[in-house]
Amino acid sequence: MVLSTIAFTGMNGLLKYLTVYSGPQLVFFRSAGSLVFTFGFLLYKGIPVLGTHRKLLVIRGLLGASSMLLFFIAVHFIPIGSAVALRYVAPIFAAIFAIFLLKEKIRPIQWLFFMLSFMGVFVLKGFDGNIRPIGLILVLLAAVFSGLVFVVIRKIGEREHPVVIVNYFMCIATVIGGVLSIFSWKTPNLMDLLLLLGLGVFGFFGQLFMTKAFQMGETNIIAPIKYIEVLFSILVGIGFLGESYSIFSVLGMLMIIGGLLLNLWYKQRYHKVV
Repeated sequence: MVLSTIAFTGMNGLLKYLTVYSGPQLVFFRSAGSLVFTFGFLLYKGIPVLGTHRKLLVIRGLLGASSMLLFFIAVHFIPIGSAVALRYVAPIFAAIFAIFLLKEKIRPIQWLFFMLSFMGVFVLKGFDGNIRPIGLILVLLAAVFSGLVFVVIRKIGEREHPVVIVNYFMCIATVIGGVLSIFSWKTPNLMDLLLLLGLGVFGFFGQLFMTKAFQMGETNIIAPIKYIEVLFSILVGIGFLGESYSIFSVLGMLMIIGGLLLNLWYKQRYHKVV
């Protein structure tokens, strides 16, 4: 999971560095770069590329592509560490959607944890002048779509190979990003082209290492490590991108992550008791 967070941090750093390119163009190169790996893996292993639950796979791909596009546009207006932290409210939306779509239940104390995270959002926005309102709206919308992605993936369950699910996502995102890029295309030089393709490489290995981590370790131990990505992204933002964060910005991020970690701890503890 640490390797996964490092890979995703590399992707986040490149993403912020390359904001001279439009959100759709960034989506196109990030998806196309990963598509080489996912298609190659499926063909090498002889796994059917189209899968069996195609309607759900397409829905997951559309939701994921929408979330990615909104997030990639948002980083044009928000420091990368703040954007990553705000995106992590996605599990809250996933829990809310699961009530209606999967008939799951949320206990009262979990709502308190969610409120803590949302209060962190307001602290972060209220005291961080670097966060523009349009960026905040875009990243929260990205989190909403990401929350729906979680629900659809749980609906699919283990009936599809994980790489088949990711491959649908990358295919659809490549098409959407490519089509929308027509209206704002900027031809990159050779160095920028390599960096743009690097988005897909970092993204693929981040996803791969994260999947491996959850296969090898217990969720309650592995999942919290994922939030180190916020810290790494802040360090990259300060050290390489010239960003700055106030004490209130850090407090808001800690509240967001703290609420989510408390919810994760409670769910693990509750399931053990049950």
